[in-house]
Amino acid sequence: MGDFLGLFGDDKTSNQDNDTQLTNQDNQSSGTIQLHKEELDITKNNVGAGEVVLSKDVVEEQKTIDVPVMHEEVVIKRTPINNERSDQSIISEETIRIPVTEEKVEVNKYTVTTEEISASKRQVQETQQVQETLKHENAHVNTTGSVDIVTDGTGFEDINNS
Repeated sequence: MGDFLGLFGDDKTSNQDNDTQLTNQDNQSSGTIQLHKEELDITKNNVGAGEVVLSKDVVEEQKTIDVPVMHEEVVIKRTPINNERSDQSIISEETIRIPVTEEKVEVNKYTVTTEEISASKRQVQETQQVQETLKHENAHVNTTGSVDIVTDGTGFEDINNS
């Protein structure tokens, strides 16, 4: 069997993973070794993910609409009369005026609101998995010869099986 916590072996120095070096002398009666482990320190930072821009543009289109309109026509009708005698004398001028009307189409444009578009932000909670390899130090008890190990009940009974 080997070395008890690096303290009771034949080697004069023991190199540990954390670069701690212990010098052991034959007359040393006690010793202490510290164990360490890594833990994660996770922080979250707000970073820009993009943006949404709401805008509008104008689209023109030609529209053709059929609008019924009214207009008046003057109908001239000639009716022959069989040369009947008349008491009227011939007048040099006689004028009849008949006003004629028609509907004209007038087009005016006006603006109406058709829709409202709004944008807002909301926060959505999600979970991301983070994987990292962490290190920790284990203690090993090795003995050489017939060495009795007495424990104080702090869990070192089964230290080599951890």
